[in-house]
Amino acid sequence: MDIAVVVRQLERERDRAAQQVERLNAALAALNRNSLGERTGGRTLSAAARARIRAAQRARWAKVRASKGSANSATRRTMSAAARAKIAQAQRLRWAKHKKSAQKRAA
Repeated sequence: MDIAVVVRQLERERDRAAQQVERLNAALAALNRNSLGERTGGRTLSAAARARIRAAQRARWAKVRASKGSANSATRRTMSAAARAKIAQAQRLRWAKHKKSAQKRAA
């Protein structure tokens, strides 16, 4: 065999190997991106940007709480003392019944 033929074969193998490496790199790059082609890693925000976002969110929540607070206090229902006593008595009777059945099972 001629040396020139061997060199050409080796060059072809080198080109094929380079193509394979390129394909593998492209596949790895695709795995590191989401369906829209964007990187999936998190983005880094400065401390000042995080502080601005935090302050804006606190303001939004304060606004929500302020609007809910006045409405809730007006519509809040309270139970009369008689109704509460009636419920408490019913609960005591249920517990007494439960304890009685538990004692029968233990005996």
